[in-house]
Amino acid sequence: MDAEAAKLIGAGLAAIGAGMAAIGVGTVFGSFLEGALRNPGAADGQQGRLFIGFAAAELLGLLAFVVAMILIFVA
Repeated sequence: MDAEAAKLIGAGLAAIGAGMAAIGVGTVFGSFLEGALRNPGAADGQQGRLFIGFAAAELLGLLAFVVAMILIFVA
């Protein structure tokens, strides 16, 4: 296997993290909606945690994307 093929395989594996971030964001919002529908009075207090969870999941997805781009174009 040459170096170019190894770079592209590594970038493909790193890009899986972007898909996992989408699953994580869906889980965060789904859990918030489930909790908000069970107890609507507490939904306003949990909204800050919702956005923190969303930001953390998106950060990991963007980090995976950056690693994939570095592997393709820089390494």
